[in-house]
Amino acid sequence: MRDPDGHSYKQETAPVNASLEAEEFLWGCDLFNHGYYWEAHEAWEGLWHALQKGDALKDLLKALILLSAAGVKIREGKGAAAVRHAGRGAALLRGDRRLSGKAFAQALGSSPERIASSAEATANNPPVLRVTALGCPEPVFAFGIGDRLNPRGTANT
Repeated sequence: MRDPDGHSYKQETAPVNASLEAEEFLWGCDLFNHGYYWEAHEAWEGLWHALQKGDALKDLLKALILLSAAGVKIREGKGAAAVRHAGRGAALLRGDRRLSGKAFAQALGSSPERIASSAEATANNPPVLRVTALGCPEPVFAFGIGDRLNPRGTANT
């Protein structure tokens, strides 16, 4: 039987566990760390939508989504857009004092300030990227999110 309001009418959505321990958050970190910036953005976006305006985690996710967008733009060779996205993400990381707490630094694997500075530096002076095999992107950032080691094998500082 068809419902005139559509196939998803009156279906309940599954509850989202929007936290630093959420599988979607951790999956987004893994994707980001391996250079899958668009996919990381997609992983974090559902959590971002589930949170209320003014929530510190929502602001953190917005910053990470912007850094992901900067990674995409760096890879596309669109320097001005990369600098703009990295700058907006960095401003969020620096501007929200709630993000300077221990839980956020531990979840990020570094202080938000260090991530902000590194992201801006990368956008302003992008790396020369190698040609990689299809489906094997090269990370553009020299830092990882959440891991003590990033894909380039250097410790987050």
